[in-house]
Amino acid sequence: MSEFLASLRELNIWSMMLRILLAMVMGGVVGLEREKKRRAAGFRTYMLVAVGAALTVMLSQYLHIMVHTVWADVTAEIGGKTDVSRFAAKVTNGVGFLGAGTILVTGRQEVKGLTTAACLWASACMGIAIGAGFYECMLVGSILIVISMGVFPALEDYVIERSKNMNIRLEMDSLEELGNIIAQMKSESIKLYDVEIEKDVQSYITRFSIYISVGLPKKRQHAEVLARLSSFSGIVAIEEA
Repeated sequence: MSEFLASLRELNIWSMMLRILLAMVMGGVVGLEREKKRRAAGFRTYMLVAVGAALTVMLSQYLHIMVHTVWADVTAEIGGKTDVSRFAAKVTNGVGFLGAGTILVTGRQEVKGLTTAACLWASACMGIAIGAGFYECMLVGSILIVISMGVFPALEDYVIERSKNMNIRLEMDSLEELGNIIAQMKSESIKLYDVEIEKDVQSYITRFSIYISVGLPKKRQHAEVLARLSSFSGIVAIEEA
């Protein structure tokens, strides 16, 4: 097994084709989850990032070999040096620009897209490992990335659903019933931390968006609170923010 892996780590046409193919496949697998959720960076983006990272590392290995073999005389004459690690470092720096493009700050100063940006960076690191022929690390890392993107969101939703703190967005035509809604929430032992009101006028229709931060009593489910609030008159739409 060790001899087989050693042969795959050699820089020849077959190992290079395998590395590029692996980078394309694994990058695509990671990107599929983001694609399903209609994120800014999806299937093709992750595939290209992983392939590009793998190509960059193989280029650094190629230059290192050439400098010490075919180009050895010229290198010695001009005193040139090459550091193969610098190419990989530039890859992670370059992916930072892509990641920054996926991060957005909403009107309520909430940060969106951090998971996509982090996944892009992880995909680039995976491509670097593949390009370097570090297959063991690539396999373990790819499995963990896929698990974190596919399995952990369900665990995250489970934890959030049982959290005592909750942010609610109400959309109302008027504010006449807002006082009754807040009074009812307090009567049910729901603590109000913050209330923000935004007025939106579109096509001569005035709508109010009310953002409420609350603390729930024990064993009170988020879905139950949303269902209870939706029963009040005057509420056009309700969601957990």
